[in-house]
Amino acid sequence: MTDIERVREWLRMTDNAVVLSGAGISTDSGIADFRGPNGIWTKNPAAEKAAHIDHYMSDPDVRERAWQNRLNAPFFAAQPNNAHRAVAELQRLASVSWVVTQNIDGLHQAGGSPPETVLELHGTVWHTRCMNCDDQRSMDETLERVRAGEADPPCLVCGGILKSATISFGQSLDPDVLDRAARVCGNTPLLIVIGSTLGVYPAAGLVPLAVRAGATLVIVNDMATDYDELADVVVREPIGDVVPAFVPNYQSP
Repeated sequence: MTDIERVREWLRMTDNAVVLSGAGISTDSGIADFRGPNGIWTKNPAAEKAAHIDHYMSDPDVRERAWQNRLNAPFFAAQPNNAHRAVAELQRLASVSWVVTQNIDGLHQAGGSPPETVLELHGTVWHTRCMNCDDQRSMDETLERVRAGEADPPCLVCGGILKSATISFGQSLDPDVLDRAARVCGNTPLLIVIGSTLGVYPAAGLVPLAVRAGATLVIVNDMATDYDELADVVVREPIGDVVPAFVPNYQSP
């Protein structure tokens, strides 16, 4: 029995598997990952430093550049790929119950995963949040203001600083989302990691938590991760080929 066949059988035997996804699941959709060979931080380490919340909050120039970059960001034109759709199909088949994602692109939901089953650890690029009063609006609404000439659009409620509703370096994760993610990972018999190097915490800490609770661990990634030694199966083949192969009789659209 091949590794993929083993995973398919494990999925057949459960109705409570959890998928933990990282940037690698979205590269086939045209969104670069962060720490891979061609990743955003790999190619431009200075950009990682500039992404810290302190720089964003203290420097209007950083915020203005961020808003201009958002106008043409690949997130907004990206479409879900076969891996996203395969995960959604595994949910439809009642093998996977939850998706915990480090991604901010919303492609799991666009690919068919029920929004209420997707836990976005690092937030979402599709909304903005006021850093003062916490007012949230759609990103489209705020980008229209940028297109109309507002270089650094303030909050319409209190005048505070707006940013995308994502978690930047230096910000804490939403404790409620992290707590829910810990609970679902701690109660799953099968955790499938897709497209993450498992180098960013606290998200990566969900893996040993699940293993300690008795979960079988599968890792699908194109490079080594920090927790390969804990895995029952490690697959190094392309994500867009592997994840659909977990689905019985998967048909690409």
